[in-house]
Amino acid sequence: MAQVPKNRRQVSPLRRIGLFCYGLLVVLSLVVIVLFCAYHFLSKEPEMAGPVHTPTAPGVSGSSDGLERKEHAYTFLLVAKDQVGVNADTMIVCTYDTEAQTVGMVSVPRDTLVESGKLNSVYQKGIETLRDTISDMLGVPIDFYVGINMEGLKVLVDELGGIEFDVPVHMSYDDPTQDLYIHYEPGLQHLDGQDVVNVARCRKNSDGEGTYPHNIYDAYPDADIGRTRTQQKLISAIVQKALSNPQKTNRYIEIFLEYVNTDLEFGEMLWFAEPALSFDFSTGFASTTLTGNGNTYYPGWGEYCYQLYPEETLETVNTLLNPYTRDLTLADMNVFQYS
Repeated sequence: MAQVPKNRRQVSPLRRIGLFCYGLLVVLSLVVIVLFCAYHFLSKEPEMAGPVHTPTAPGVSGSSDGLERKEHAYTFLLVAKDQVGVNADTMIVCTYDTEAQTVGMVSVPRDTLVESGKLNSVYQKGIETLRDTISDMLGVPIDFYVGINMEGLKVLVDELGGIEFDVPVHMSYDDPTQDLYIHYEPGLQHLDGQDVVNVARCRKNSDGEGTYPHNIYDAYPDADIGRTRTQQKLISAIVQKALSNPQKTNRYIEIFLEYVNTDLEFGEMLWFAEPALSFDFSTGFASTTLTGNGNTYYPGWGEYCYQLYPEETLETVNTLLNPYTRDLTLADMNVFQYS
């Protein structure tokens, strides 16, 4: 049997642990340095779109007729497709001021009246056409669109371990043809990914226990407007939990790239990640839904549309969405009115 030389120093177990921890610290430090360098090398400051109704030179985000963009205010259109049809089911316009650290979120009702009919059907011509239509209507340039896949939303929520959410109304809807079964009672509860998708989708009940006086099947007293309010709260809850787990940022980006249709480049996503991680929802977040008349009959459609109130729409846009350095006027917008 070979003998250990007497002059070889014995290493104690405690020292081995210390050396291991030191080596691990060095490796982690190198990883952090590499990631930091990669972030600054790959991140790209996003470009802004020009004014909606006043042409500017290609690639220029300057001003025309007094419309000058705020330096760090970016606009987004979030769209979710109808799960069983070809129309848009959810449309939300957001403005994120990365310097002031404020986010304004405004839901556009799916039945909003435009000259061609209902706004949600414009999605059939492509998300870019829908973006341009909403941008023209509100007078707000939309820098980026984000097409949300419900499967991706489910995956993200499950990655977060679910969310706590106060379900606002009784929900009971069964549709075997879609393999869709939604059953929730009002109150605070834990929702996993599939639960979130179900709650976000629910508009009507199939058990006849609705709350709207003119339609016993509507789940909300204000019909689809109530559902948009719930969707806003769901998005807020998901984003808040995601930002509270910054160590999962790489996973968020992976999910985003796999399930989302967007014109955001990877470097631009990285650029937005840094200010987003320090966002304070308690002071910087506000949301609402555009107000209007949901009982507007538009010939040729055979059903009622949601006609926006121009003055109220203007106030909402200026309060939550306006990315310009001056207030917009009705002349800057194109809110279609049928009379």
